[in-house]
Parts: sequence; C-alpha cells; structure tokens
Amino acid sequence: MPSVFIKTYGCQMNERDSEAVAAQLVAKGYTLASSETGADVILLNTCSVRDAAEQKAIGKMQNLAAEIRRGRPEVVLGFMGCMAQSRGQQLIDKLPDVDLVLGTQKFHRTAEYLDEILAGRREKVVDVAEEEGSEATIREHVVNGNSVAKSISAFVSIMQGCNQYCTFCIVPYTRGEERSRTIPDIVAECRELAARGVREITLLGQIVTSYGKREIPVVAGKSAFVQLLEAVHEIAGVERIRFTSPHPKGYGDDLVEAYGRLPKLVESAHIPVQSGSDRMLKLMHRGYTRERYLGIIEKLRRVQPGMGITTDIIVGFPGETEEDFAETLSLARAVEFDNAYIFKYSPRKDTPAASLPEQLPREVKEERNARLLATINEIGARHYEGYVGRCTQILVEGPSRKNSARLMGRTRSNKIVVFDGAERHRGQLMDVRITRAGSFTLYGDPAIIEVD
Repeated sequence: MPSVFIKTYGCQMNERDSEAVAAQLVAKGYTLASSETGADVILLNTCSVRDAAEQKAIGKMQNLAAEIRRGRPEVVLGFMGCMAQSRGQQLIDKLPDVDLVLGTQKFHRTAEYLDEILAGRREKVVDVAEEEGSEATIREHVVNGNSVAKSISAFVSIMQGCNQYCTFCIVPYTRGEERSRTIPDIVAECRELAARGVREITLLGQIVTSYGKREIPVVAGKSAFVQLLEAVHEIAGVERIRFTSPHPKGYGDDLVEAYGRLPKLVESAHIPVQSGSDRMLKLMHRGYTRERYLGIIEKLRRVQPGMGITTDIIVGFPGETEEDFAETLSLARAVEFDNAYIFKYSPRKDTPAASLPEQLPREVKEERNARLLATINEIGARHYEGYVGRCTQILVEGPSRKNSARLMGRTRSNKIVVFDGAERHRGQLMDVRITRAGSFTLYGDPAIIEVD
C-alpha cells in the first residue's frame, strides 16, 4: 500500500486532526512515512489564523510540486484543514499540481478520496461542504508511529466549530458552528486510550468550555463541560485531565469549583486574554472586561494557589494606542502568567477587524511584541526559578525532545522537567527535586527520584 506523509501547521486541534487522519489511513493499509522523501502521498494540514501560516503552507506546496513532481510525477499532493476550507477550489486554480483539497468537516473522507485518486477513478477532489455528524468522526489515534502502546498522553476532540465570532478570527468561518459529541462517546474513546496505557487526557475544542451548551442541560448547577469532566474523572487508569482552549466566559463557579473537587483535573489553565484594555476587548468582541478576567484568575488561585496560568495575547490590533498596550503590560504583571503566546495582529480576509481603521504599521507591532515578550520572559523566569530546591510530581512522557538520552515529564501545572532516567520510568508519576531552571524548562536531580 502507498506511504503517506502529513505535515501539520497551527494549533493542537490541527495536530489532533492529523493524527486521526493518519490512524484512519493506517487502518486502511497505508503506511506512515517519516518524511516527504519517498512518500507516495503528501498532505499539508493547514492553518488560517495568521497570513504567515497560510503563506508558509502555500510556499511549501509550491516547493513540493517543483522538486518532488519533477522526479516522481505520480505523487499525490493535498491540502487539508482550515486554509483548504476557506480557499477551496482557489488552491487548485493557483497550484494545478494539487490533487486533493479537504475541508475541516471532511477529514474522515481522506482515505476514500485517496483510494479513488490513486486508482485513477478521480483526477482531482475538492470537498469543503458541511457534513452533519462530522464532530464524532475524529476519534482514532496513532502515536509513536503506528502504535499507541507507548503513548502516555493523548488529545481527545470533544467538539468542532466556534460561535464566538471575535472580530480578528477566521475560525468560525473555517470550522463552522459549534457541534458537540455526546458524553458517552467521548468517555468510550477515553476508556479505550486508558486501556492502551494513556494516563493523561487533554480535551480539545475551539472554545472547549462551550461544550454541549445547546445539547446538554445544566444539572445540579453543573454545565455540560463540568459534567464531562466528572465523567472522564471516573475512568480507571486516567491520572490527569487537561483541556484547551477555553474562553474566559466559560469559567463559571462550577468550573472553578471543579479544580478543588476533582483531583485528576490538574492545576493548569490556558485562558486567552488577547488584551488588557477594555476598549480593545470590546473592539475584538471578546465578551468580558479586564476586571472580569482578573476576577477569574483570583478565584482560580483561591481554589488552587499553585495554578499555572498561560494565555494568548494579540499586539497591534487596529486602533491600539500606547495607552491600550500599557494596559496589556500591566495586566501581564498583575496576573503573572507562567508563559504567553504572543501574536502580532494579522488581518484575515472577510473578518470585521480587517476593515477597521487605524491599522498599525509593522514596526509598531514588532516593537510592542518585543516589549511584551521581555515582560513575559522576566515573569516566567522568576516563576521557574522558584521551583529550584523544591520537590514536585511529574508524569514521565518519554525521551526529551532536545536530548533523547534524557527523559522528560510535566508537572501538574504543565512545566516541562528534564532528568536522567530509564525506559521503565515512562508513564510513572514521580517526585523529583528541581536542581535548576532553564528557559521555560526545569531540570531534576536523578539521585533522589522517588517512584510512587
């Protein structure tokens, strides 16, 4: 059977989609190639959040068409995901060497369409139509090659789409409206993963805290999302539960309280704020204020004082003044984020923000990005240094990505710890003493590792 190489751009949702496509193809007899060299099929799973991500994927495909097709004209080239959804047929018009364009609700059709193209029954396929029930089709897993046997953590997609319509964001247009899977369906997938040795589950959604709002009623004051957390919490073998990405509006008292009530729900929260200025938040259509955001952080730290908090921030949004940016800097200092993903505003076609007046020049965005990054790095370094000399629990995931001779794990607050260990430690909850802190990485002393 043919070999397939999948390159992924963008968020964890895209990573999860690629993994599910890979699993479905393996089940059909395809093999997974470790690189594009020699692969019979090359698929790029694309992102549309920023223009740079789109241009990167298009440039990559142009290079593939020029280099690989020259010697192997039979290779199948395809786009999947958000850019494929938004551009559709335009991608083949621009790049005639592309054979397949699959939208965000069509990942489960990949094997079917590839079979037809490879057999010569179809020359080109473009499918970006909506499909009812597509939210329940992303459930297969392939980790560590063709086996989940050594996987310790796994992403589980619980919903598709977004109803928020932030003025800067193209996601509602590429992912569609919110559609949630059922709790029993998600629990069944998590049980299967736990039976294969997975010990940490990360629940995924565009706005994960909006899960089931229209389909599942509130019960005893608990939202559908908290009901799901409780159900996953009951699964034997699952030791840790994470989720991403939420929206501040989803942090009701029931979710805050769950952090203190459910031991498997780790004290880690990635809560996108985007700006510290109320004026900017209103222009972004975020639906909360600076005060509301700070109130959520205060409540979380009251329940879990060691809560690790990270965020997303946009600099250079149209009309952002120096005063607005100063508000973002002051919020970063007030919250003391462990880390932040900082994005320079990028206009996206057909989004309201793209046509706002006072689009800022690149130099202003670059300068503000550098200042905010320096602030975040200074705060993060202080937080990480605070771990030195302390014992902390980690879940060992496997070899360090930067040094395969050492192992790495994560604390409950989602900080990476690197240490000397053996294969037998993989999947274990361990207490390690932190000996030093690097740039957003902690290092443990192997001499005093205590295995639970």
